[in-house]
Amino acid sequence: MEKQLCRKDIYRGRIINLFKDEVLLDNGRRTEREVIEHKGAVACLPFIGGNEIILVKQYRYPVKKEMYEIPAGIIEKGENPERAVRRELLEETGYVSNNIEHVVNFYTSPGYSTEALYLYFAYNLKKEIPNLDYDESISLKLLPLSESLNMIKEGRICDAKTIIAIIIASSKIF
Repeated sequence: MEKQLCRKDIYRGRIINLFKDEVLLDNGRRTEREVIEHKGAVACLPFIGGNEIILVKQYRYPVKKEMYEIPAGIIEKGENPERAVRRELLEETGYVSNNIEHVVNFYTSPGYSTEALYLYFAYNLKKEIPNLDYDESISLKLLPLSESLNMIKEGRICDAKTIIAIIIASSKIF
């Protein structure tokens, strides 16, 4: 196991903090690790009826393109993941659910980030008024789950959390 020798604080932000750590490896060598500390996030695959899902389409500045994704967002201070996913579902889609099912947790990129993502499915949706964050511009896409699999194959869905959710839903392994 690697042992942290020292940590340099590089950046502190609203969503992430960036550190450069010096670590001691098992073989006695020293090296550096860049670490992004993240609050954690939630994501939700919402089902309309039996087999139709909702995706959000939004522009993602870091990759400079519009992407289809499942609704997702950061867990705010003092929030538990289920409360956060209910908030994000309403904010991004305008729907609420009385049937939220926790599916799985995973690390998005553990080679450099602490971000843990809590994945949920939402059923029995009820339409309300969306409450987008001030910096979000989102449109909704309702489609059959089978069509979303084709979108993955065609490269039109390339967001990891969305691919994971769709494949789990399609395979019914959970």
